[in-house]
Amino acid sequence: MTDDNPLGPPPWLNAPPVERYPYEDTHDLRKGADLHPALLGLLPFVGLWRGRGQGGFPADDDYDFAQEIRISHDGRPFLRFESRSWLLDDDSKPAGEWALESGFWRPILNDGRATDEMEATIITPEGTAEIYLGKTIGPTRLEMEADAIAYTQSGLQLTGGHRLFGIVDGALLYAHEVAVGESGMRPHMSARLLRIGG
Repeated sequence: MTDDNPLGPPPWLNAPPVERYPYEDTHDLRKGADLHPALLGLLPFVGLWRGRGQGGFPADDDYDFAQEIRISHDGRPFLRFESRSWLLDDDSKPAGEWALESGFWRPILNDGRATDEMEATIITPEGTAEIYLGKTIGPTRLEMEADAIAYTQSGLQLTGGHRLFGIVDGALLYAHEVAVGESGMRPHMSARLLRIGG
């Protein structure tokens, strides 16, 4: 059998095993990498948050849910956004898994310095990918509007999105509106989350 690779064996073929990933992200500003200076305008949002809220459209009926949001960094000029929520029954007990989201928030830089404008990307297991443009308003408010949305052939036909985040009395509050097909923007989920880490 001849070797079809004219460059010979790849250099990693007999290399030693790789250790664990050395650049972990953190939601705790007292641990890990220093926060990148470009993220100072988003600093109040960094943390681990948990609480409850109410959802509606595009579900047929309103529902109560619990949610955990982790906003973290690894020293580079972006934040990682992770959200998971679960349904609650009438006794506030878990009644089933619900929405998952993952993405990144990134301030827009001008000559290497952060502006109050930002970009975000968010994906879901429902087959949607959203690109948001927004801005920070003062030190504790962030508003984003969907600039582009893609969905898979079997995915939710999301056609619009608007998200408003704020820190009020130490809690993270948000309201999320969506449009599906020709529905126009309608309330989707809103919640109040308490800081439990960071």
